[in-house]
Amino acid sequence: MSVGLLWLGLLHISLSALWQVADTQAAFTIDQVTLTVHPGNDVASGTNVILRCETKVSHSHPQPLTHTFSFQLDDQVIYSKNTSDSVVERGLSPARVSNSGRYQCIVRVFDKTKTSNSQALKVTGFQVPMLKVKYDIVSEGDEINATCSAQEETGTLIFFFYVDNQEVKRVNSASNTVTTTLAMQKLEDIYLHCNYMVLMQPTAGISNESKAVKVTVRDLHEITPQIHISPKENVVEGDRVQIQCKVQNHPGLELFLTKGFTVLYKLNTNFTHSLTVRAEDSGEYVCKAEKGSVQKKTVCWLNVTELFSKPILRMSPDQVFEGEQFTLTCSSAVSSLDKIKKVDIKYVLLKEDRLIDSRANYSATASPATNGKYSCMAVAKGVTKTSQPLHSKAKVPVSYPVIRAVEKVIVGRPFKVSCEAENGTLPITYTLLKDHVSVDEKRAEVAHKALFSINSISHPDEIYRFTCQAHNQGPSIRKKSQFLRADVIVPVSKPVLVPHDFTVTEGLDLTLICTVQKGTFPITYTWYHKSDMIPFSTQEVRSLEGRYTVKAIKRDQRGDYYCEVSNYDTEIKRSFSARIGVSLAVWKKALIGMFCILLLVAIAIVLTVFLKKMSKPRIKKQATELSVKPSRPKSGDPMRMSLTLDIEDNTALNGTPCVMGRNVWSEHVSGSDSDDHTDEDSELVQPQDADPSRDVPVKKIIEPEYSGQHTEVQVSTPGDSEQAEGQAALEYAQLNNSEQEPA
Repeated sequence: MSVGLLWLGLLHISLSALWQVADTQAAFTIDQVTLTVHPGNDVASGTNVILRCETKVSHSHPQPLTHTFSFQLDDQVIYSKNTSDSVVERGLSPARVSNSGRYQCIVRVFDKTKTSNSQALKVTGFQVPMLKVKYDIVSEGDEINATCSAQEETGTLIFFFYVDNQEVKRVNSASNTVTTTLAMQKLEDIYLHCNYMVLMQPTAGISNESKAVKVTVRDLHEITPQIHISPKENVVEGDRVQIQCKVQNHPGLELFLTKGFTVLYKLNTNFTHSLTVRAEDSGEYVCKAEKGSVQKKTVCWLNVTELFSKPILRMSPDQVFEGEQFTLTCSSAVSSLDKIKKVDIKYVLLKEDRLIDSRANYSATASPATNGKYSCMAVAKGVTKTSQPLHSKAKVPVSYPVIRAVEKVIVGRPFKVSCEAENGTLPITYTLLKDHVSVDEKRAEVAHKALFSINSISHPDEIYRFTCQAHNQGPSIRKKSQFLRADVIVPVSKPVLVPHDFTVTEGLDLTLICTVQKGTFPITYTWYHKSDMIPFSTQEVRSLEGRYTVKAIKRDQRGDYYCEVSNYDTEIKRSFSARIGVSLAVWKKALIGMFCILLLVAIAIVLTVFLKKMSKPRIKKQATELSVKPSRPKSGDPMRMSLTLDIEDNTALNGTPCVMGRNVWSEHVSGSDSDDHTDEDSELVQPQDADPSRDVPVKKIIEPEYSGQHTEVQVSTPGDSEQAEGQAALEYAQLNNSEQEPA
């Protein structure tokens, strides 16, 4: 039988596996998922609500498919079910406010899911809560156990508890019932009630109030204590006083005796407290009974008369310097003469709470050893009183001050000096002196020095005229310092730059010298060319003179130079500008001169060639113009031969008014009538062929007369005109022939 069952189980498992494989291979699609709420989306609390989820799935499998239905409220799953049915319902019976929200249904088939539409459900109305108390009669200070419940509500609730319409407590609870404790302080009947709200639905509001419950609170007057002080009247310091506190026996009771905020005694039952009183023990005493949170008290006043006053310790003098004598005196006044006399009071002097003398007076010499806290005690009839402490510190006389310059001292500028005494009790008064005359005074109350401002000094030696003195009202006289000693900086004067307006030959070294009349060393010199600082020209030297050399000066280095000087970060002084010219080097001048000479020679050659070429046509032209024409003289007048010649052309050609050493002459009519004829009457002598057979010398007397541009030559032999004309033609031919031969 068991074997058969085993085979049946294996067969079932195999068939189930086959079915699952078949299901996974089946084709399907989820058509739709629909969610509906019945009877509606807005219902009253307590209504039975049904959430209905329906799905439609198309598939190819012969058997129904398995669906997983999940119901969600505000994205939280509240119910899930696996079934082959196409419809699943979820009931809310009855529906409460906590069921309000937005619902959805999700259907899953294998690996496919589909979500329904969203449906909002609103449930209104709360259940009226119920309030119960454990005891309705309690004593003052007892706690009340109260329980508030709403049996049919669901979700997380907040319960509110009220006493006489005043909220006294609120409690969160995951259940619909909560129990808490309430403390009662009032001595009268009270009324309690409660209500609640759903934590997840704050917009739904608060429920109605529960029925009020009356609680009676009883007064614990039986625990009110009693207090008694003995003696109470005419109490004087040193008297013994008894203070008694008592109350009825009550379980859980505590009894206290207090004065102010100090507990003098404590016990759980009646007690008596005894003490020897002093004046400061006067005041209000309280006997207090306490049970739980309930307190009952009784008050009594005690007045204590002073036996003698609190002692006072005084020092004379009140301020003492080291080496001076001082005295401490302790005194007290008797307040109850019927109890003690002044001689009955004994005194003790203390220093740092250690006995130094058993008398009311104490004297000593002030020193560092006597500094400290002093006090005194007065004792009479067993009453001891201590004075307020007196702190004594002997003042230290001021030491000799030291005067120093706290910054650079520059002639002509303000500076500061300090006057400082190494020792001396503050406050210290410092006085600045110049030539032993007070200049300024300052009182130092925090530091041991004072700062003084000095406008300026006009020369370095003036610094030694300053001193200072200090005093702090001690027994010593005023202490004066040594004279001020400090390094004084003399600013540089306006510098002078040399050479000034100087010209140097190109290629030579130029040394610029910048000098000042005064200034404290070291002095910084810097040279500038055309407002630009010369690179690497700055130098710091211990001299009133700075030098900078421009090596192998060039033409582009000409122009204005100046220098600037300064020392110790004082004002920078600038010299006037010096204009430096740079002339050409000698070899450049020689080269230019040679070039000019060569240029002039070239120009002369060109002009010579040009003039020679131009002279040939001009000579031919002049030869044509010098042709001689015969002239017919008037009868009876002496014959004149005249030849007109252009002197400028002749001069340009030969340098003299001659051609080849001969004058150009013309025949003109002579005699007394010569003045009556103008140049227009003159005619050029036409050249004629020379007759070689007529070799008759012609004696001429040439007397040149310059009138304008004409030259006249008179012939003394009037009958030889023909010979003269022939001779002239012959000379012209020779002249023309001599000019053509070189060509």
